Amino acid sequence: MPRALSPLIAAAGLVGGYAVARWTKKRPLGGVVLAVAGGVAAREWQQVAGGKAAAGLTAAYVGAFAGSHPLAKKMGAWPAVFSVAGAMAGTAYAVTHKAD
Repeated sequence: MPRALSPLIAAAGLVGGYAVARWTKKRPLGGVVLAVAGGVAAREWQQVAGGKAAAGLTAAYVGAFAGSHPLAKKMGAWPAVFSVAGAMAGTAYAVTHKAD
């Protein structure tokens, strides 16, 4: 898998998880999307940058998900989700790019 995909997978997991939960009205289904994308990205982070980086990025992914909730109260749901997804993608790119 090209390294450029892990930031996109992480961002897509955050955006896709929210979209699925919102449009299906089934939050657990959105959680499945979030978890699957996070697992795929974490596996690549492990392979590319090692265990510590993967653990840190996984924690950032979970933190982005959690942080989107209070942020949504200030700026709206979609802007919050896109903001944390962008921040997560940038962070994942920065960490995995260093491993080159």
